[in-house]
Amino acid sequence: MVKIYKLRPSHIILISFAVFIIIGTILLYLPISSKNGHLSFIDSLFMATSAVCVTGLAVVDVGNNLSYFGQIVLLMLIQIGGLGIMTFSTIFIYILKGEISVYEKLMIQESFAHTGRDIYSLLKHIFFFTILIEGIGAVILLIRFSFEYKLFDAMYLSIFHSIAAFCNAGFSPFHDSLIRYQKDTVINLTIIFLIISGGLGFFLLHEIKTILYSKFKKKVSLHTKMALIVTAILLFGGAVIFFALEKNNTLKDMGLHDQIICSLFQSVTTRTAGFNTVNFAMLTNATLFIMIMLMFIGASPGSTGGGIKTTTFGVLFAIIKSRFYAREDVSIFKRTIPLEVTSRSIAIASASFIIVTLFTILLTITELFNIPHQESRMSFIEIMFEVASAFGTVGLSAGITERLTELGKIIICMVMFIGRLGPLTIALAVSREEAKGKFRYSEENLMVG
Repeated sequence: MVKIYKLRPSHIILISFAVFIIIGTILLYLPISSKNGHLSFIDSLFMATSAVCVTGLAVVDVGNNLSYFGQIVLLMLIQIGGLGIMTFSTIFIYILKGEISVYEKLMIQESFAHTGRDIYSLLKHIFFFTILIEGIGAVILLIRFSFEYKLFDAMYLSIFHSIAAFCNAGFSPFHDSLIRYQKDTVINLTIIFLIISGGLGFFLLHEIKTILYSKFKKKVSLHTKMALIVTAILLFGGAVIFFALEKNNTLKDMGLHDQIICSLFQSVTTRTAGFNTVNFAMLTNATLFIMIMLMFIGASPGSTGGGIKTTTFGVLFAIIKSRFYAREDVSIFKRTIPLEVTSRSIAIASASFIIVTLFTILLTITELFNIPHQESRMSFIEIMFEVASAFGTVGLSAGITERLTELGKIIICMVMFIGRLGPLTIALAVSREEAKGKFRYSEENLMVG
């Protein structure tokens, strides 16, 4: 029997997510969770995985198929998955014991990609920012929904969408996501605020708060600079590209103001969240491909979002720039990036690309096996979009999620699980301990490029 103290933090993280997915599957499989009988086991597993991994892909309509009990179960799984299971478990341990062990601190660090020593402060601010931001979002949405729904329904919808948006999970009780509110500026901007806040990362929010309290005397860290700048470039760049590609397509019946808001909304939600205010089945192939790239990059480290992360993308850009100028070291903002960070960034991006490629091939086989090749070629971009969305824990779909085969659903579940934990966490969990006696093989040159 494996003793708990022999397990590495990556093992605990992996097992914890798997356990909550199993618990969620069982709860959603119960007849009380469904309005009509009960979900199939595979559908229950899919929905639980999507919720815990804060993705938002759904094989059933949340509002029409799940009861209030089922929707609340889904919402709890989203909140637990978004904040991180390690956060919840460590807080409970702290309440019971009054302290956190070094081992538990390591689990928090791996779970949130946090390298600082002040874990207590990090945990405190995680809960502070979560309650504050979700509360602000819920109040604004409540005021807006109260003009349209009864008080209870308005409260429920505001809380559901606030939690789902902050945790970057694109679930909605509405069957059309937020398409019905595509011209509602208040709802669009509120959801944008919640998604960006959840996607920036708790460490970054904590640092911004500290800088504001110090009246800008505290220096901004390289991490915060990189995350904010890359996020801004991707958000506004994505919005401009979406506007240009869809102006005469899905945006053609809107005024200029609504076109701009809609373009910004889709750029924000594409990278992490999964809500949509346009019909994605009607988007051009060029738009879908741009969105695949945005989903692949994703949110910032230590956030509720997925993808390879904004800072990883920034480091990759810095590596290319340094090689272009024939520099040995990699630097950005007058700071040299450590070799360990550059190597990790390359490993994350490469592993992620391989994972998305392999699972796209697998899903193509399972979903298009009996369809003639000439008829199925146009479906390839939709399948790649689905896999990228699952890996980036985004939750957007070009309309094929509900049509997936049983095997296809299992494949997407695997992609969501890997995407939420990260390929390196999975690799660390299944790898052997490093040998104590270190040695190096002799070097030999190799031609590349």
